[in-house]
Amino acid sequence: MNSPDLAIRLRRAAFNRALADADLGAIGQFLTMNAVLVAGTDSALLSGRKAQLLTWKGEFASADRTIYTRLPERIEISTIAPVAMEHGKWHGVTVSGIDLASGTYVAKWRQVGAEWLIEAEIYLTLG
Repeated sequence: MNSPDLAIRLRRAAFNRALADADLGAIGQFLTMNAVLVAGTDSALLSGRKAQLLTWKGEFASADRTIYTRLPERIEISTIAPVAMEHGKWHGVTVSGIDLASGTYVAKWRQVGAEWLIEAEIYLTLG
């Protein structure tokens, strides 16, 4: 079995692939039902898996959509609960290759059964 650190890094890589492939079904498999996302620039709050999937569906409809990639730098694993915090950098590049935005993020993961799921994410736009 993978260590929690490696398991989360592998899940993040798969989540990045799902975003690049515009695969809503796969994206939903990485989120808890009540997952929360706070956007980097305007602090828009997306509360719940359904709200996030609807937002991604809208994003994917654009011909020159932005592909967002999260790059984990550090994972902290709790010693008292099945939770972890991912710290990293993110960037968004349009399909046509325009570097659109970048910044830092934190993501709280929760182990549910054998899987690690995203429970909350907060983004900060820096560039």
